[in-house]
Amino acid sequence: MSDARNRKIADQIQREVSEFIRLELRDPRVSMVTLTGVELASDNSHAKIFFTQLGNEAQAESCRRGLNSAAGFLRMQLAKRLTIRTVPALHFEVDHSIERGVHLSKLISDAVADDAKHPRDSKDVAV
Repeated sequence: MSDARNRKIADQIQREVSEFIRLELRDPRVSMVTLTGVELASDNSHAKIFFTQLGNEAQAESCRRGLNSAAGFLRMQLAKRLTIRTVPALHFEVDHSIERGVHLSKLISDAVADDAKHPRDSKDVAV
């Protein structure tokens, strides 16, 4: 199957699952969730869905357990909406990339601020 087709299917899964979570899922552990991406297996048998959630790490883990327990329901809802032969099994994972990005931005800002505290000699400046 082509990469473009898999990408379209993954995008559709992300949109549909996001809507199901927002409108139909009633698990109290699942709140303030944003789906950030979907990795689809080449044979469409599994989809790893990445999400972020406002809150601490324990809340994110609780949310992950809630989403994984609702995976069967969400897969059934997907089967009603998608027109593909095999609806993938859903697996939810916390997306830590945003946290890593914020951490790297802070490190860069700290380095720039520290650099600004130390004046440069005229010999150090490139012409």
